[in-house]
Amino acid sequence: MSSLTLTAKPPVPPTVTPPVSREFDDLYFSAENGLAESAFVFLAGNNLPHGWQQKSRFVIGETGFGTGLNFLAAWKLFDETAAPPHTLDFISFEKYPLRSEIIRPHLQPYSAGFDGRLQKLLDRYPPIIPGFHRLVLSERVTLTLIFEDVNAAIPKLDTAGDMAVDAWFLDGFKPATNPDMWHPALFAQMARLSRKGTRLSTYTAAGQVRRDLAAAGFTVQKAPGFGRKRHMTTGIYDGENP
Repeated sequence: MSSLTLTAKPPVPPTVTPPVSREFDDLYFSAENGLAESAFVFLAGNNLPHGWQQKSRFVIGETGFGTGLNFLAAWKLFDETAAPPHTLDFISFEKYPLRSEIIRPHLQPYSAGFDGRLQKLLDRYPPIIPGFHRLVLSERVTLTLIFEDVNAAIPKLDTAGDMAVDAWFLDGFKPATNPDMWHPALFAQMARLSRKGTRLSTYTAAGQVRRDLAAAGFTVQKAPGFGRKRHMTTGIYDGENP
């Protein structure tokens, strides 16, 4: 297990104040321990690092970049556990992108653990301009930031062949307050971009989300949640794509 794959009862975290979304009046990550939450829900929930051990190219799709905490956790874990010359492509959507000067103070308490990766991300962070922004962060790690409504942008993606998405991080705000991030049409697009065996994970265990994911071809199940949260959702795509 990597140092980022933590239990549901994490050690005492650094003092971190997560930003609050003005649009949805919700925290961008857990006030209890945001980094541990990312590791538990999105990394361990997608069976990482095991999932990328046998793949020369691994693709992660994320619905909600936020502060970039999930990406930084995945980048660090990949560098620690994936053998060269394996590569990571991380594709993330964000309709309401935060400016780098907003991100920096909220993630600074975690920066030492990221070994310079936070600074590299901020140095290359794009201007807040709608569209696709491709950031080459190292010889092995590439981040594609898509500053657009995910429902409008995701049909523009083509991830055929070895660029099919291998794991999905579903990290929109709560389904009750941000239903567009949990729409059946989005799940159908996720299925289109997946291959048989693609995994997904999310902090929510909402019944309607699980039913809609199942209708899109994902086999889903409840799993123990992070911290005080009883349940989360994990899944595997069982459909067939050309």
